[in-house]
Amino acid sequence: MNAIDKTARIGEGTTVGEFTVIEKNVNIGDNCTIGHHVVIREGAEIGDNVRIDDHTVICKQPMRSKRSIFKSEPEPPTKIGDECLIGAHVVIYAGCEIGNNVLIADTAAVREKVTVGEYTIVGRGATIENFCKVGKKCKLETGCYITAYSEIEDYCFIAPKVTTTNDNYLGRTEERKKHFKGVTVKKGGRIGGGSVILPGKVIGEDAVVAAGSVVTRDVPAKQTYLGTPARFYRETPDEQLLENQGWD
Repeated sequence: MNAIDKTARIGEGTTVGEFTVIEKNVNIGDNCTIGHHVVIREGAEIGDNVRIDDHTVICKQPMRSKRSIFKSEPEPPTKIGDECLIGAHVVIYAGCEIGNNVLIADTAAVREKVTVGEYTIVGRGATIENFCKVGKKCKLETGCYITAYSEIEDYCFIAPKVTTTNDNYLGRTEERKKHFKGVTVKKGGRIGGGSVILPGKVIGEDAVVAAGSVVTRDVPAKQTYLGTPARFYRETPDEQLLENQGWD
């Protein structure tokens, strides 16, 4: 048994699984596959040929604790582009814009006010916190954590279990609220598995952070850094540069 509001529009050829909730003014395109126990909240817009697997929630409004620095206010409806694949037990919050052909794997979470560019992959169990921008054709691998106020530009690779941070004060003093700043990864930047990036740091274009590094300073373009703390190791090899990949 489903609960589908009479104002919801469900496109031609779209199938809806059992025990699914679709709230008012939801717009679902043609030829979509909606799994069992899916919840699609009010006003969400979903493109054509989208697959949403079991127990996923689309357009969830955020929760705010009494101590949160963020204001408690309703977010606008989520927009999901055409040809997207969204796994099981995924939560995509209100205020998100997901581009065409994006894959968001099982148990991932995408917070409010996040944009994700076309053809990007968000891996299993990955988290993208609020106020983030992720470009096109990126790979955010399993279990990585993108902290609030971060920007990941196009063609970036974030390996499994990478952790980014945004608070140099670790939750102490009111001064910290003036300095929140996430991480920036410029076009083609790559971060190896298990690395930690400290608040406000910039990974330059075509730069590489080796696995297990702790980044305490900006990494210049086309350079490879490694270690704890991360230091210069070598120039990024020419054959690895984006300009030599033939990608569009």
